[in-house]
Amino acid sequence: MSTLPADRLTQVIREVRRDRVALVAFLTAGHPRMSTFRQDLTTVAEHADVVEIGVPFTDPLADGVTIQRSSMAALQQGVSLHWILDELAAMPRPRAPLVLMSYMNPLLAYGLAKLAEVAAQVGVCGFIVPDLPLEEGGEFEAALEPHGLALIRMVTPVTPPERLRKLCGNARGFVYAITMTGTTGKRVAAEAHDTMAQVGAYLDKVRALSPVPVCAGFGIRGPAQVQQLAPHADGVIVGSALVEALERGESAAALLDSLRGGAA
Repeated sequence: MSTLPADRLTQVIREVRRDRVALVAFLTAGHPRMSTFRQDLTTVAEHADVVEIGVPFTDPLADGVTIQRSSMAALQQGVSLHWILDELAAMPRPRAPLVLMSYMNPLLAYGLAKLAEVAAQVGVCGFIVPDLPLEEGGEFEAALEPHGLALIRMVTPVTPPERLRKLCGNARGFVYAITMTGTTGKRVAAEAHDTMAQVGAYLDKVRALSPVPVCAGFGIRGPAQVQQLAPHADGVIVGSALVEALERGESAAALLDSLRGGAA
């Protein structure tokens, strides 16, 4: 029996977690150049365990300056959800499972039922949608369910306990545990012992409630942070640091391998 895409996400992270914390890498589709998207994605997928592909959007409310800038640059080149799915269809399947991160407008414009069908065909395992509340996710979940795709839940340190239980209770793929309030790109202060202790306690609480792996994201930029988060998370998510490295023409592989070195 074939593994459902959502379950593949869970299985990959759990398998990696036997030896080290899993590495989830984010890149904005078509940034810094549309022409290198396939190669960039292939490289990142060879050095990360899961790849999160950002769908550019004009008003990325949860994203900091770096990802806002990358989204605008990609949009100016003509990147769209249609283009991303066409590119995925035309290229060899990357090694790592793929997740699309998008706000709701592009998804609704594409059509939820059609999107779920096409996404499954091109190897997408799930979606992260920061502006889709739990109470309003039923229609999208109904579209994803026949194809076995995950709607990945996001939780924060200020999520109320009862809501946290609800979000974790029906989670699929993995839970995206935001490590701080605010937007992406802020640095988790590895030197701030009290802050890291609070983050660790929060992640431990989420893991106790979640039936699927928990991946920590926002502000992770170096091996020291990965090392401190590793005892409390099944995976870590790196976004802005990778986007900035690609912007500068630096090696995505070298950055991801350095983070993997802190993931034992």
